[in-house]
Amino acid sequence: MSKGDVNRRRLLVLAAAVVAGGTVTAADWLYDGQGRPQARPPSPAPPAAPPVLAAATPAASPPPRLLPPPDPRHRVRLPGGGVLSQLPANDNTMALTVDDGVNSEVVRLYIRFARDTGVRMTFFLNGVNKSWTDNRDELRPLVDSGQIQLGNHTWSHPDLTTVSSSTIRAELVRNDLFMKDTYGVDAAPYFRPPYGKYNSAVEAVAADLGYTVATLWSGSLADSTVISEDYIVKMANRYFTPRTIVLGHLNHLPVTHVYGALVEIIRARNIRTVTLNDVFLPQR
Repeated sequence: MSKGDVNRRRLLVLAAAVVAGGTVTAADWLYDGQGRPQARPPSPAPPAAPPVLAAATPAASPPPRLLPPPDPRHRVRLPGGGVLSQLPANDNTMALTVDDGVNSEVVRLYIRFARDTGVRMTFFLNGVNKSWTDNRDELRPLVDSGQIQLGNHTWSHPDLTTVSSSTIRAELVRNDLFMKDTYGVDAAPYFRPPYGKYNSAVEAVAADLGYTVATLWSGSLADSTVISEDYIVKMANRYFTPRTIVLGHLNHLPVTHVYGALVEIIRARNIRTVTLNDVFLPQR
């Protein structure tokens, strides 16, 4: 082999070593038995550094809580007449009241809405609906704390003006016993006659049982049937105002999709949501 061939061979070996391992020094060379240099095989590449894991995304912050209940020392006597449809004109309070409980999922989501935001409500329930036993364990702590109040809406939601006095009594008594047994509360004096219909016979039977206050409403979400989410928000914009007793229903899912919008209306208007017990002194 000529001297030129040897030099070319060294250059090729050197180039291969550079490609494989980067900078080449004298320590990178081996010699054969005749003293001719050979490139040292490149050292194995160091193990790759473990990947840097992105920090876990923090859980979404819970929504800001609404205003707390008013000072109980400011409670007032119930108005005379046995019918309640509006709160006293003393501050920025609003009563959100919801009825029935046909859909167990809607009841569950309303409970979580209350727990997450601090909104205070009165549930006028029909004990015939299994939602009230399905959700007992989640609802009971909020009832015990007073954040959610229970009212009597009869056992099975008949029009009380079309049935006998004995049926009126049976409907109210059965629901009353269900609330006492399941939630440990006496819902008197507040009852809501189904469809808002009542007459002197209904009033007389109810009063004899301690249900002296027929609780109606002065605003509504209009969601007794399935309506659009936009319409529910429209009704909330109209009726989420001070002194209003608002009627809603625990029956259809669209309202559960607009909780954020409802909270924003309440917060923007600085409204304090209340139960009826937050506002009125207990009857003696």
